[in-house]
Amino acid sequence: MARKRRTLPPPIFDEIASLKTEAVNPRTTRIDRASTLGILKAINREDRLVAPAVARAIPRIAQAVETVVSAIKRGGRVFYVGAGTSGRLGVLDAAECPPTFGTPPELFQAIMAGGRGAVFRAREGAEDRTAEARRMLARRGVSSKDVVVGLAACRRTPFVVAALEEARRIGCSTIYITCNPCPAHGVSPDVVIAVRVGPEVIMGSTRMKAGTAEKLVLNMISTAAMIKLGKVYGNLMIDLWATSEKLRQRSVRIMMLATGCDYADAVQALRASGGSVKAAVLSSLGRERHLRQGRPRRPRSR
Repeated sequence: MARKRRTLPPPIFDEIASLKTEAVNPRTTRIDRASTLGILKAINREDRLVAPAVARAIPRIAQAVETVVSAIKRGGRVFYVGAGTSGRLGVLDAAECPPTFGTPPELFQAIMAGGRGAVFRAREGAEDRTAEARRMLARRGVSSKDVVVGLAACRRTPFVVAALEEARRIGCSTIYITCNPCPAHGVSPDVVIAVRVGPEVIMGSTRMKAGTAEKLVLNMISTAAMIKLGKVYGNLMIDLWATSEKLRQRSVRIMMLATGCDYADAVQALRASGGSVKAAVLSSLGRERHLRQGRPRRPRSR
C-alpha cells in the first residue's frame, strides 16, 4: 500500500497565521449563537478599541502629516496605494479632498490594485500583482517630489509592498499604514504607522476594526495637512467647492460666521468673489480692518 504523502503548508501560511489581524478573537468565538442584539453589542465593544489604538499612534501620524506638508510645499503630490478595503479607503480620502479643501484633483490621488473596477467589485487576486503596482506609479508620473502612502491592514500586501519599494527607488517620501506591529517586508518607509487594533470580530475581516482605524488615520493626515497649509480659518473650511445647493448655503454660513455679516451681505460678497469663500472672507475682513483704522481704502491701480 502506497504511503500517503504529507502535504506541508507554504511559508506564507505560517506568515499569515502569525498576523494579529488574522488571529481568532477569543471574545467573539460564540458570536454565531448570539441574538441580533448580542451580535451588534459584540461588534460595538470591539469598535471601541479602535480610537485608543489610533491615539497611541499619534506621534507617528504627526510625522506623516509633516511629511505630506513638506511634499506639497515643494510641489509634490500624495498617492494612496492599497488593495481591497485599504485601497477603497484611499480612493475615498483622495476624492473628498477637492470639495472639502479646494485642492486640485491631482494633489491627492489613489492607486487601487485591480484599477478603477476594483473599487466597486472585489478583485482579490489583484493584490498579488507587484509588476502592476510599479506600472501604475510610472503611469502617474510619480517623482521624487511626491509622497507615497501605502495602506495594508495585514502589512504584507504584495501590491503595496512593491509600490513602496518602487517609490523608495524613485526617491519619494514614503509612509506605511498598517494594523500589525511590523513594517513591510524588505521595505524601510520613512514613517510607519502601526495601529494595533487586535483580532477582528470575524477572523481576518479587516474591513472592520482595521478598516476603521485606517479611515481615522487618513482623516487625520489629510485634514491636519490642509489645516497647516491654510485651508481652514478657525475651524471653518473656507476653501470648499460650492458644487451643490447644500454647499452653497454652507458657504454663506461660513461667510457669516467668519465675518459676522448678515445673510444678504454674505450672498453679495460671495457673488462678487465668484463663489470663493476665502476671497470673500479676506476681502470683508480687510475692508473692516481699514474701517476700524479710520483709513480710506486705496483705489486699485489699473
